[in-house]
Amino acid sequence: MRAIFLVDNGSLRAQATLNLRRVAASLSELMGETVQAASLLHSNKIPVKEVDGIPATTLGPAAERSAEQGATEILILPFFFGPSKALTSYLPERMATLQERFPHVKMRVAPPLVDELGDNDLRLAHLLADNVREKLQPATKPHVALVDHGSPIPDVTAVRNRLAGQLSVLLADDVACVAAASMERREGDEYRFNEPLLENLLVSPEFNAGPVILAMLFLSPGRHAGEGGDIAEICAAAEQQHPGLSVTTTKLVGEHPGIVDILHSRLRQAIDDERFLLDIPAIT
Repeated sequence: MRAIFLVDNGSLRAQATLNLRRVAASLSELMGETVQAASLLHSNKIPVKEVDGIPATTLGPAAERSAEQGATEILILPFFFGPSKALTSYLPERMATLQERFPHVKMRVAPPLVDELGDNDLRLAHLLADNVREKLQPATKPHVALVDHGSPIPDVTAVRNRLAGQLSVLLADDVACVAAASMERREGDEYRFNEPLLENLLVSPEFNAGPVILAMLFLSPGRHAGEGGDIAEICAAAEQQHPGLSVTTTKLVGEHPGIVDILHSRLRQAIDDERFLLDIPAIT
């Protein structure tokens, strides 16, 4: 018996859980079997009334419930762009705890949305290009900033940079340029690979006047990418400093219907033994 989980990092914002559930439901239809929505952290603290009366769950307890109900295989599909430490470090530790109780259960983690070692899959870049084109105005060539949260892991930032290059090619003559930026970064020279920060890019001479479209490399609304979140505050501050600047944000990647097709491919790769991020065999 197999249990499948679509897993994000987790948020205290109800909108993130509701979006995760929406995507999981679409995947369930495609797969013909249930794909459950679960977060690594945080979401279990969301008031139940804010998530349609159904408690949000974290992966650990949800996977243990599945094991109690007879699941011998846990398949985890990351709702992540790249190989975050949440997937490569925290997740194996949490699953080791599960195996202490259920040593016969094996686990597999599918590749994230962008598989740097896999085929040159342009679907996510096309998705981003769709979102930018929705915001294009006639007779304008805006600057485009592809912005992500920022990561302490160079491999995750490399995913963003790769997507920025692909997006630049796809948008070609429709925009003035495409630049990558981080919402935030940790202190210290060792994290300079996250530069430029969005707040600095928007006030630079190349970006501080005219239309700018923010291509949002975020999957679900939350305190960063949601209404009135950190990104909105950064943009408002830049526009106040430079009255000639006009910033428009795209919808989020995880809100585009095409995200389900990419996730479905990653899930099939793991099920069919083609590619996976982690494979954790049963102990007994």
